[in-house]
Amino acid sequence: MTPSSCPRQRIRRLLLGCCLTCLTVAPGAASGADWVFREVAEETGLDFRHFNGMSGDLHMVEMVGAGAGLFDFDNDGDLDIYLGQGHMLDPTLEPAQATIPPKDPHRPLTDRLYRNDLEIIDGKPVLRFTDVTQASGLNAQGYAMGVAAADFNNDGWVDLLITNWGPNQLWVNNGDGTFRDVSATAGIDDPRWAVPASFVDYDRDGWLDLYIGNYVKYQLDRKKLCYTVSKREEYCGPLSYESHTDLLFHNKHDGSFENVSNIAGITQAKGGALGVVTADFNNDHWPDIYVANDGVPNQLWINQKDGTFSEEALLAGVAVNMAGSAEASMGVDAADFDADGDQDLFMTHVIRETNTLYVNDGNGWFEDQTVAMGLANPSFSYTGFGTAWFDYDNDGQLDLFIANGSVSILEDLAKAGDPFPLRQPNQLFRNVGKGRYEEVSNQAGPAFELVEVSRAAAFGDIDNDGDIDLLVANNNGPVRLLLNEIGNRNAWLGLRLMESTGTRDALGAKAAILTDGQPALWRRVYTDGSYAAVNDPRILFGLGKDASPRDILVIWPDGTSESWTSLEPGRYHTLQQGNGKPL
Repeated sequence: MTPSSCPRQRIRRLLLGCCLTCLTVAPGAASGADWVFREVAEETGLDFRHFNGMSGDLHMVEMVGAGAGLFDFDNDGDLDIYLGQGHMLDPTLEPAQATIPPKDPHRPLTDRLYRNDLEIIDGKPVLRFTDVTQASGLNAQGYAMGVAAADFNNDGWVDLLITNWGPNQLWVNNGDGTFRDVSATAGIDDPRWAVPASFVDYDRDGWLDLYIGNYVKYQLDRKKLCYTVSKREEYCGPLSYESHTDLLFHNKHDGSFENVSNIAGITQAKGGALGVVTADFNNDHWPDIYVANDGVPNQLWINQKDGTFSEEALLAGVAVNMAGSAEASMGVDAADFDADGDQDLFMTHVIRETNTLYVNDGNGWFEDQTVAMGLANPSFSYTGFGTAWFDYDNDGQLDLFIANGSVSILEDLAKAGDPFPLRQPNQLFRNVGKGRYEEVSNQAGPAFELVEVSRAAAFGDIDNDGDIDLLVANNNGPVRLLLNEIGNRNAWLGLRLMESTGTRDALGAKAAILTDGQPALWRRVYTDGSYAAVNDPRILFGLGKDASPRDILVIWPDGTSESWTSLEPGRYHTLQQGNGKPL
C-alpha cells in the first residue's frame, strides 16, 4: 500500500484499517516540501524506544506513560533529553505482540539520559545526542511516568525528579556529569502512583518547593474488568478506582523536604491528577497551582500567602466545562495567549469531550471559550495528552500543539488487527488572530501523518536557533524529535531570567516586550505543564518581521520589577535580578 492511499482525511474519520502499514510512512509529497517540522530523532542519535511491558491483561498502568524532559544538566547552554522507561508489569508473563523489548544487553531497561552535543558547522546548528545514562549514574529502574527538573538545592545545577508507578525518585546533580539518588533522605519517595510534578517556590523564600500530583489506587492483582460496547475487554477508566490526594513538599534548605500537604490544605480534595501547571492566575504576585484531574473536577489552588492554599476552581470557572461537566483532563498549559496580561488555561481531554480553553479576565475568573476559539470540533475525535501554547512561526501569537493517543480501544484499529489499538495522529493549531485557531496539521510535515500513541510533549529550542522544537514521547514506541524549520525566518529575541544569586532560573518570573502603540507581549519562566514533561525554562519572543532592538520589562517572583533597554534580537540574553533598572 502506498503512502498516498492512507490519507489523513481517512484517519480523521477513524477508518484506520490501513494504518498498520502506515505507522511510520510519510505522506506522498513533493521533494523539498516547505514543512514546519522535520522529524530527526533517529538521525541525531535518539534511538530510544519506550517499552510498556504489556502482556495482554490490559493493565491501566501500561498505557499512561511515557514521560520526557528537556533540561541542561551539564550547563553547556543547550538542552539535554531525559526519557522515562517502563518494564514488564508482571515478570512471570511474556510480552504481548505489541511490545518490543530492547535487545541490547549493554543497555539495561532503564530511563535514559541523552547529552546534547550541539555543534555549529558552517554557521548552522548540527544536532547530535549521546546516551550518557551509564556514565551519569542514573540507574532509574522504576516504571516511569513523569519528569520534573529544577535546581532545588541552589547549587547552580539542575536536579531531576522522576514520578513512577511506585516510589518517586529525586536525583541530585553533582555538577560533574553524574547524579546521586537522594529520594529517601530528601523524604519524597512516596509509593503512590504519581504522574505530574512541579517545582515551585510557593512561599517565595528563594528555595523551590515541590508539588506532586497522584493518580489512582491501582494494584495488579485487583484489576477490574471493563468492556467496550461490542463486549471486547477494555482498559478501565480512572473512575473504576479510588483516587489519591496530591502532595506538597516544603524545601527545608538542607537538601530535604517536609510534607506539608495537610498544613497547606492540599489533602482537602482528591482528584486523580494527570497534569499540573503553576502560575499567578489572579495577578497578586504569588504562585498558584492548577491541577488537571482525570474524570473529576479540576482544582485551582489559590495561594493564601501564609503557607496555605484555598481550592477555588469551581468559583473561578475552571473546575468543569461550560456545560457543567467534569472532563478527563490530561495535559495542561497556562499562558497569555490573547495578549491581555494574564494567564489563560488550555487542557486536553478524551475522545468525544473536546479540549478546553479557559480565558482569564485578569482577576482569576475564567470563561470556557473553546467553541468560540475554533478548538472544539477539531478535537472531538481525539484523546489529547501533552500540549503547550508556543509560537512556532515567531509571529508573536501563541499557537498550540496536541499529542494524541487514545486510552480506550479504537474498534476500527482492533478489527484491523492492531495489537495496540490506541493510535492517533497529533495536531498543530495556528493562532490566526484575536485568539482564534485553525488546524494546520496537514501543512506541518510528515511527522503529523504518523499514527502513534503519543503522551508527553516537551517544548524548547533544542538547537538554539531561535525557534521552538518539539520532543514527543510515544507509549510503546519510538521517541520523536520535531525540529522547527520555519520559526527563525522571522525575528526573535530570547531571554534566560536568573534569580538574584545567579545560580538558578527564576521560575515564575514574567517578561514583556514594550512597543509603543502596541499591547505588551508577556511570557513567563516555567518548565511544568504539558503532560509528564519538562520544558525549556528560557523565554522566546517571536517578533515577526521587526528586527529592531527591544525594551524589556521583568516582574520577578517576589513582585519587584526591573527594565532593560535596547536588547538586540536574534540571540539569547541572560538577565539577572538586581542588574536591571528598578521600577
